[in-house]
Amino acid sequence: MKSVIVGTAGHIDHGKTALVKALTGIDADRLAEEKRRGITIDIGFAHLQLAGPDGEPLRLGFVDVPGHERFVRNMLAGVGGIDLVLLVIAADESIKPQTREHFEICRLLNIPRGITVLTKADLVDRETLDVVRLEVEDFLRGSFLDTGQAPIVPVSSLTGAGIADLKRELARVAAEVPAKSAASVFRLPIDRVFTMKGFGTVITGTLISGAVRKEEEVEVFPLGRRARVRGVQVHNRPAEQAAAGERTALNLAGFSPDDLVRGMTLAAPGLFRSTSRLDVSLALLAGVRPLKDRARVHFHAYTFETVAEMVLYEGKEVKPGQSALAQLRLQESTLLFPGDRFILRQFSPVVTIGGGVVLENQPQRLPKTAYRTWLTTLADGSRASALHARVVARAERGLTLSDAIARTGWQRAEIESLLAAMPDVGRAGPTWVHDAALNRLRAGTHTALDNFHTQNPLSPGMSREELRKRFPEVLPEVFEHVLSQLVQEKKLELSGELARLAGRGVVMKDEEAEAKKTIESAFSTAGLKVPYLKDVLAGLPVDKARAQKIVTLLLRDKVLIKVSDELVFHRQALDGLRKLVAEQKKKTPKIDVGAFKDMIGVTRKYAIPLLEYLDRERVTRRVGDQREIL
Repeated sequence: MKSVIVGTAGHIDHGKTALVKALTGIDADRLAEEKRRGITIDIGFAHLQLAGPDGEPLRLGFVDVPGHERFVRNMLAGVGGIDLVLLVIAADESIKPQTREHFEICRLLNIPRGITVLTKADLVDRETLDVVRLEVEDFLRGSFLDTGQAPIVPVSSLTGAGIADLKRELARVAAEVPAKSAASVFRLPIDRVFTMKGFGTVITGTLISGAVRKEEEVEVFPLGRRARVRGVQVHNRPAEQAAAGERTALNLAGFSPDDLVRGMTLAAPGLFRSTSRLDVSLALLAGVRPLKDRARVHFHAYTFETVAEMVLYEGKEVKPGQSALAQLRLQESTLLFPGDRFILRQFSPVVTIGGGVVLENQPQRLPKTAYRTWLTTLADGSRASALHARVVARAERGLTLSDAIARTGWQRAEIESLLAAMPDVGRAGPTWVHDAALNRLRAGTHTALDNFHTQNPLSPGMSREELRKRFPEVLPEVFEHVLSQLVQEKKLELSGELARLAGRGVVMKDEEAEAKKTIESAFSTAGLKVPYLKDVLAGLPVDKARAQKIVTLLLRDKVLIKVSDELVFHRQALDGLRKLVAEQKKKTPKIDVGAFKDMIGVTRKYAIPLLEYLDRERVTRRVGDQREIL
């Protein structure tokens, strides 16, 4: 069954609540004060089931809003998620101030469909009704409620005249509303919080996307806390799940009513981030004051409201009737995605002045001129071009799949499909990078290694970690992807933790090569009675720094092996020692320090470090004052 949310709009006392009751039989005024004063103060709810023109069952959820100018903020909390609007105009009063303001709000929110209802038709004669109709037609001309595409239906909620006609039009228009996908990401702005005896904390709202089921976990934004859904109701009836387009009540475990307020949002857990900065495209209504850069405004989106500072990306002010790209810096964080609509109200006096659409919920760092171009692409392009622009803007940092989900609110499968179809975007694990950025990173890696080789001719290569630190904003998986590409292209060689350009490595001058030969000879001829390393280095024809680098090379290549801080041995000597110890095991399984000294013909100065080396190598194991030969 398709679910459609219908909202009312119009001036106070034009009969919105009475109309909803005439249609549904439900009084949407739930507060005692509303009943006592006879006016709607807060949003109310009702529901109705109809059959569409082709017999398709339609479930209509009604959001009835207050018409008094003092309660416009409550009205805004109700209209954010509606699919079509009933613009209610009393036939005995015609168009009034809140008629105009509510209509402009609906237009700014880009509500696509609606019906104009002339209520209290029983209070005027036919001629007056015709005059009011002409006034309304003129008022709506060129809008989404233009009579060329949207009906005007006169009714009397008191007598019931025209209600059947209105239901037929509701069924027809609701049938044209595209069905929302329950497979999209779950999101539910909260409009009411209360306690129900025997159940605990209950929230209600219009489910704007996705679906939610009993026992599922949800996350509350901007709190960042999770809750379990203990129960679900759809239009006041228990259900296993609620889907997009339905009025929904959820019984939440883990929260008290004091923890939650109108304006918070429930969403799928672990995917999204709250934000207090939004890049937007906004438009001012004609006839309002110019809006200056850095002006404070009241910001409304779905059920959320806060004060925001508007920072223009170009110019010093927005004139009436004009549009602009701007950043809104919110006093409180919320969860919004590109494509979400919002309303702006003047800071003082508080009147509706404009609205717009969110372009980006995680503003990026780009030069101002490039940023305007980038935002224009987000505003005017397709989903694919907007996603491509986000990848390009991330440059060498790349766009991770999790970041793309958090910034768009789209499903993982759709994002992966769009990215995979982009010929100039490459994938590094969960991160997608524009080819131009990958090429810049490849070139930067080559330059960094080339400079390293030039400055360190005796080093066999640059450590991968040191190389990665040259690109601090690049994610590890992107860095490794670039190294892998360069290796495959035979432009780079990796040896353990070292990286070097292909064909580059140690380059020795004549005196350095001679020094290397001298060092190796000094230890290879000494056997196990090696000289101190410092004594060998002191007699070399190169300075201390270069001599130490040559030793490092010999140690890296395992020509020399460091046994203690002072003693270094040639690999061949230690290989011979292993064989001697293995032969000794045939005679006895254990050996003490004295026997070891006699066996290899060295003093205690050499014997103790060599035995400790053999212990580390698991050739021997110390047992008291002896070594067990393993």
